[in-house]
Amino acid sequence: METISKILERAKKRSEELNLPYAGALTPQEAYEVLQKNAHAKLVDVRSQAELDLVGNVPGATHIEWAFYPGMIANPDFSIHLDMQVDKEALVIFMCRTGGRSHHAAVTAAKIGFTEAYNMLEGFEGEANAQKQRTLINGWKHTGLPWNN
Repeated sequence: METISKILERAKKRSEELNLPYAGALTPQEAYEVLQKNAHAKLVDVRSQAELDLVGNVPGATHIEWAFYPGMIANPDFSIHLDMQVDKEALVIFMCRTGGRSHHAAVTAAKIGFTEAYNMLEGFEGEANAQKQRTLINGWKHTGLPWNN
């Protein structure tokens, strides 16, 4: 296992290369290692409640919906809930289905003063195949990391 500083260094380098406005971008395995090695790190799942109910969730994750199902209507109180539930000094990793909403959550977090906001690339389910099916190409589930049905 790598040290947490090496993992975060790589995540920050990705952020610089992609010109991201937050601390870094982690793969699911890197995110898991950071969460295991840093007791103060938080995983914030921004998927809808329907996604958690139908697809599964990560034990111990904080859940703050980025958008509400059906219709995927933006959560106007996302920043308020984030500020109330997560310490701004904590290392925060955002996760969604594929990495898109979590990217926006990390951008928002950085804007409101979270200096250690990270996006988890690939998300919980990962990319879809050519037929638009989630066949576990990548993502948290595909990597075999812990999750609940």
